[in-house]
Amino acid sequence: MEIQHGERNLKTRRQRLYEIRKSFLRNWQLYLFLLPALTYFLIFHYIPMYGVQIAFKDYFANLGIIGSPWVWFEHFERFFDSYYFWRLLKNTIILNAYNLLLFPLPIIFALSLNELRNGPFKKWTQTLTYAPHFISVVVVVGMLVAFLDPLTGLVNHAITSLGFESIPFLTSPEWFRHVFVWSGQWESLGWNTIIYLAALAGVNPELHEAARVDGASRLQTVLHINIPSIMPTVIILFILNMGNFMQIGFEKVLLMQNTLNSETSDIIQTFVYETGILEGRYSFAAAIGLFESVINIILLITVNQIARKVSENSLW
Repeated sequence: MEIQHGERNLKTRRQRLYEIRKSFLRNWQLYLFLLPALTYFLIFHYIPMYGVQIAFKDYFANLGIIGSPWVWFEHFERFFDSYYFWRLLKNTIILNAYNLLLFPLPIIFALSLNELRNGPFKKWTQTLTYAPHFISVVVVVGMLVAFLDPLTGLVNHAITSLGFESIPFLTSPEWFRHVFVWSGQWESLGWNTIIYLAALAGVNPELHEAARVDGASRLQTVLHINIPSIMPTVIILFILNMGNFMQIGFEKVLLMQNTLNSETSDIIQTFVYETGILEGRYSFAAAIGLFESVINIILLITVNQIARKVSENSLW
């Protein structure tokens, strides 16, 4: 019986290999198109993972990765026991949670654009909202500094003209998160709507015709046809966002950061930059970055499993 079972498994394995080989020969052009992307991820994402081991070593450049002594979890323990750990973790979570709360904005904006019947106005609106995505982060922060300056800023001029006192937006810890998140939404809102507009373009027009025949209003059409149709796309993008929950672009935070707002602007990624690049403590910075990545992986897997059970839409 065991011999027959083994032979059956061998035949099944050979059959699978034959099917894979047949599929590859039939679709070799498609695999050829995938080759540049696979090469990119292999060179710039997978091979560098070899260096992650320095998070468990006391890395010295003259000794190299292999020659540096192992310290195992010493860097992690030092980070967890440090006085700044909870502040960095709290600021990172709050800032990313704030961003996540505004996740529906591109969806609402895409649904609104999709309902516009005035073609020129729709194109003008799309162009106007896409444009900020192509502005450099440095330029955006420069614009924020110019517009929000307490003395010469346009925003504070408007506030004082209404009889209120000027607000030091960029030097107040309580204002930092609001300025950072909402300026980020201004940058990315139009760009993030593209994929939702593409999903809405794929909605079967016969459904809209049937809804009109049944006397459904435009709001009812949006609620009962458009939103359910794009929900798989929404779920996939939400899962991907959760996979990057702990990672936020540190460049903008670093440019907006100063000693007066550091209470709320100190996040894990800026600390990794200062520790690893400026101070040269590569192993310590690698340990902190690895801790951040592990949290992202756990969140990605957890949210993906929940989405698969609740909606049957998931990444895998």
